[in-house]
Amino acid sequence: MSSVGKKAQSARSDAPKGGRGDGASAARAVNRTELSTIDFSGDASIALADCAGMVRVHEVGPGIGATYEEAAVLYANGDLREAESLLDGALSDDGGAAGEGLWMMLLDLYRLTGQRERFESRVLDYATRFERSPPPWNDLSKKPMRARSEVVPLINLAGNLSSAATEQFRQMLVIGQKSGAIRIDLKRVRSFENEGCGLLLDAIKKLGRERAKVSLMNAAGLVEMLAGKVRPGEADDRESWLLLLELLQHTGEFERFEDVALDYAITFEESPPSWENVEPAAVTEATSAAEEVQHSDATFVLEGDVTHAGAEVLRKLAAFASERSSVEVECGLLRRMDFVSAGTLFNILSTLRAQGKLVCLQNVNAMVAALLRVMGIDQVAQVMLRG
Repeated sequence: MSSVGKKAQSARSDAPKGGRGDGASAARAVNRTELSTIDFSGDASIALADCAGMVRVHEVGPGIGATYEEAAVLYANGDLREAESLLDGALSDDGGAAGEGLWMMLLDLYRLTGQRERFESRVLDYATRFERSPPPWNDLSKKPMRARSEVVPLINLAGNLSSAATEQFRQMLVIGQKSGAIRIDLKRVRSFENEGCGLLLDAIKKLGRERAKVSLMNAAGLVEMLAGKVRPGEADDRESWLLLLELLQHTGEFERFEDVALDYAITFEESPPSWENVEPAAVTEATSAAEEVQHSDATFVLEGDVTHAGAEVLRKLAAFASERSSVEVECGLLRRMDFVSAGTLFNILSTLRAQGKLVCLQNVNAMVAALLRVMGIDQVAQVMLRG
């Protein structure tokens, strides 16, 4: 196993976009001098210009080299036909020497462009060559519809829980009704007013009546604040009492619920709400970092084409990861990432790695994975190919 560092040469405006040439045209098209003029900073603190000399092609087997690099960059630039021509020619003329990496790139490119006939004409050769079952046909050219339950919207409540949040709760209802499920993170709630408790309780009840699943996350802090506020025998702040009883159901504290319910009945001289079994939120404050990554709360989704024109999604990723120790980036719906965005992603992941955070990019298609490898992103995060 060897690792070959490739230093970029001077840029040429007439560098070829396709063809096979000497196999280094893509490297010249994205050389160090050119990179140093691009601002990749965004929310990340590391400039890609400082890292351009670290871009490497890691030759871990046959087929990982100049053709691999060039095809990855062509696809990243949106030159799909040129990338296909390069890969097809390399596999046709290699005399059986091309490694599995190039084969997977071409097969995935066919799936990404909806070319089923060409995929099927090549897949038998793949199976014969590597003596294993080939990847199944899956048309990735069209954005698949997400199942309703795959990605549950997350609402963060912060600061003072008061009547001033009326509009936020209205939007919460719209989102929850539309998606059929919603997660509400209470970790950043620092104080509350009785009116705000009423708004939150009302939103939870309305969503429940419409059969929208509500998960209350990190509720322990607010539970303790409410418990310290209510006073048995003092018939004040009724909504605070009722919210406390609701939260105790979400945290699964049955015995404590029974005690508070009895105090409520005595204080307000009316029957308290009945206990209902509520499925606990996916992530609680007691969840370890190793467990957290298994839940949707720690998953960020990249989809479609990520280009420098839509850099906002990468800034959101940086913000999302800043508050977590482990993050899964779901890339099953990601079709393409351009070179500039890959540079920004490298900056973000390098910063997160330096902070000791673990990031896994999963279900990455072979064409995008090739670019991530060329950029060295596999050195600062785990990259897992899709099946």
